[in-house]
Amino acid sequence: MSEGHALLSPSAAARWLNCTLAPKLEATIPEKTSEYAMEGTLAHSVCEVTAKLHFKKIKKTSHTATIKRLKQEPFWNDEMLTTAETYAGHLLERAMAFKHEPYTAFEIKVDLSDYIPEGYGRCDCTMFGDDTLIITDYKHGKGVAVSAENNPQMKLYALGALKLYRPLFGDAIKNVQICIDQPRLNNYESWSCTTEELLEWGEFIKPIAQRAFMGFGEYKAGEWCRFCRANGQCKAQAQQQISALDDFNPTILADGSGALVKTEDIPPSVLTSEEISEVLKRGKLLVAWYKAVEEHALEMLLNGEAIPDYKVVEGRSNRTWTNQDAAMDTLQQAGYDKAVLYDSVPKTLAQLEKVIGNAKFTELVGQFVIKPQGKPTLAEEKDTRKTFNSAVSDFAEVAQKP
Repeated sequence: MSEGHALLSPSAAARWLNCTLAPKLEATIPEKTSEYAMEGTLAHSVCEVTAKLHFKKIKKTSHTATIKRLKQEPFWNDEMLTTAETYAGHLLERAMAFKHEPYTAFEIKVDLSDYIPEGYGRCDCTMFGDDTLIITDYKHGKGVAVSAENNPQMKLYALGALKLYRPLFGDAIKNVQICIDQPRLNNYESWSCTTEELLEWGEFIKPIAQRAFMGFGEYKAGEWCRFCRANGQCKAQAQQQISALDDFNPTILADGSGALVKTEDIPPSVLTSEEISEVLKRGKLLVAWYKAVEEHALEMLLNGEAIPDYKVVEGRSNRTWTNQDAAMDTLQQAGYDKAVLYDSVPKTLAQLEKVIGNAKFTELVGQFVIKPQGKPTLAEEKDTRKTFNSAVSDFAEVAQKP
């Protein structure tokens, strides 16, 4: 849920822990509310009321009334009901794994000021049983898979939950588990640490958070720039990205001992696997940065600002009907048969599943559905998806495709 306008937001922790000057810079740039953010907030509300129903925190009538009200919101999508049920189901599975019924709470505001100046957050679900505290966060986005491993946002939430519950449970909380539920990407991750390890991390980040809050430190570009308000505008980011090109020298090879040496006398040849890895890493950041600069430049020009050597032109568009029904009626009146004008095409698998419902769809036609192996796609080693595995003939077939 929303964390308000705290300077150091837990959701941006990966950013300000790496680039301590980012928060002060972002504060000078107007915040834009995206459709994705609005949709995510609404989806969280659906998840909250659904989970409360499953855990018997509210009555069915209250759940029905809330869902009815939420359906009137402009960003409502029936898919939210499905993802909320998935989320609630996973919470129930975690609860049932305890020997005894755990303490469970939803949308609990936690105080983070012991670690972040003026900091606070909100836990989607906190669960405590045996000796373990579980913090689960629902992610509605489907653009980027969120990892639970050492996730700084979630670790901050866990620290806040510890502060809240330790007076009640004392030293009984010995372990902390962080869970990410991202149904639209089929991403369900968990990561664990001891309470002591989490508290040590909290002490480690204290001075970093203080520097970020005061506006001290340095700019540092990286993957965390993606959701920064200054992405595509930050001068330090531009300098770092451009200098990365100058710093890269593909003539650095390994000598017999394994040490890296600069061999300027060796004529250029094909890139080694290590050099390709470096190009991929740097190129990914450069491409993302360039796209962000393009978007900002277009916005500037549309707002009447001038950029030397650039202008806004009309992009390609396709013809469309002003009134398709009237057009079809006119053609039929002119003698054209309806079979010529219309194609009879069944709904897609996903569309039918939404209309019929997951359970009924699986019951009736599940035996006719398969999920073919996906096309080989390049990904970083840390990607949570399984490594692609196929027969040599499969690779040959893919390679032969144009």
